[in-house]
Amino acid sequence: MKPIHQKIASLALIGSLTAGSFAFAARGEEKKEDKQGQVKNVIMMVMDGTSGGATTLARWYKGAPLALDEMASGAVRTYSAESAITDSAPAATAMATGFKSNDKYIGILPSIVNSPGVAPVPKEEAKKPVANVLEGAELHGKSTGIIATSAIQHATPAGFSAHVEHRNWFPDIAEQQVYQDIEVVLGGGKEALIPGSGKNNRKDNENLLEVIKEKGYDIVETRDELLRSKSDKIWGIFANDAMAQDMNRSYTRANEPTLAEMTKKAIETLSKDQDGFFLFVEGSQVDWAAHANDPVGMISEVLAFDEAVKEALSFAKKRNDTLVIAVSDHGNSGITLGNRNTDQTYPETPVSAYIEPLKKAKMTLDGALSQLKPDKSNLEEVAQLYGLDPLTAEEKKKLSESTDLRKTLAELLAARANLGFTTGGHTGEDVFLYTYGPNRPVGTFENTDLAHIMAKAMGFDLRKLNKRLFVDAKKEFEAIGATVAIDRTDAANPVLVVKKGKKTAQLPVNKNIMHIDNQTYELEGLTVYSGERFWIAKQAIRLFETAR
Repeated sequence: MKPIHQKIASLALIGSLTAGSFAFAARGEEKKEDKQGQVKNVIMMVMDGTSGGATTLARWYKGAPLALDEMASGAVRTYSAESAITDSAPAATAMATGFKSNDKYIGILPSIVNSPGVAPVPKEEAKKPVANVLEGAELHGKSTGIIATSAIQHATPAGFSAHVEHRNWFPDIAEQQVYQDIEVVLGGGKEALIPGSGKNNRKDNENLLEVIKEKGYDIVETRDELLRSKSDKIWGIFANDAMAQDMNRSYTRANEPTLAEMTKKAIETLSKDQDGFFLFVEGSQVDWAAHANDPVGMISEVLAFDEAVKEALSFAKKRNDTLVIAVSDHGNSGITLGNRNTDQTYPETPVSAYIEPLKKAKMTLDGALSQLKPDKSNLEEVAQLYGLDPLTAEEKKKLSESTDLRKTLAELLAARANLGFTTGGHTGEDVFLYTYGPNRPVGTFENTDLAHIMAKAMGFDLRKLNKRLFVDAKKEFEAIGATVAIDRTDAANPVLVVKKGKKTAQLPVNKNIMHIDNQTYELEGLTVYSGERFWIAKQAIRLFETAR
């Protein structure tokens, strides 16, 4: 149990201030709701970009049921506010906040709404940040965690932990994640935490690794360090960008943990909290393999995700207070068992015709290509790593003439395995829903429904949380007679400056910090800058009014 929730702990500095009374009263109301519920822990698991065909193929490849199979409970509709086919950013936003959004948007309301049935957004609220279930869990006194096999700042984990206008704003996402006080963070993405010249390195010269250390995390960078850690706060940074695909790990990065190992460790750590926990887990790279039409990569990552699901189920089955939800955020590639080659032969084509060609692969497409020499002198060996062994004369010719080896290798293997792909992009079909635990959802749902299901299970209302965490700073401060301005001295880090009489407050963007004259306070929510407006926790207004 947390002695006093971290985000409100600083209120002790101001004794019996109104802001403190407000914060503790609100938390007390949530505790009362919690006693009436049956769920203490929620584990939300997303396999990115996974169509039903990918799980079917993975099951046949494994030759046994998936852990997911016993959890099948329905379907989820995935469209965004503007399109029948969603991107990961609005899909994650929907599942985390309960609001449909636009392409590339993370944790904010849409500015374009044209999908049937989606409520329009008032112009003044376009791009307004909206609270997610992780933030609600933190305010509810629960420990929280996020895990991904991509960079942890990638779209889907970002949707559960940040609020930005573009999914590629890794440095902003990283900073918001650091100041969310999440107890366990495991994945790739070291680059966005430190200054440097790389694509996602910080250009503001702020070293967030130092901030993470100051916040008391055990920073781990290898599998062994993770498994040895005894800390209640762990930040695992296992790659500069993405981690290795599961099938490739033993060949390329044996010191990285598996998704299942990260999930198990996170559960062990977070379950120490007597108030319970919320854990988000993403199998990030099924999507990337699907974009490449790489069936081996898809199988690799579906099975790795399924092993993580097995860990979550193992924990949940030992108790009756844990809700596990597993789902894909959207389809990808239109993969089918069967293609034009099987138009007339599918009734007698055995399972082995689809699976045996794939079993020859030792590495995924990305893994095999990582072994290719600059002069391509080992191209045939690379093809063999990918299961194209032995190569036919026609296959050799296609490879030698190829201007896109990535595409050609995938096409050759798909042809051998009688697999079809309709696209190299996302698809708009409903996806399977898998659930386990008390009051598990059963049926067909909007992706936005999942956010409200999780919030209700943990004892809070996302609509009320939004009124608490994100208010228009200018409007609220001017209502109490203060003036506001934006200090853009550091263009990468604008600061909201509030003045009233002799009192001055500063709220830096992407942090949960408020400076009032010579005193610093931790807020219960982030300060977010969006569309020329600052959005802040309502608590900040009360703090400013009552601070001496």
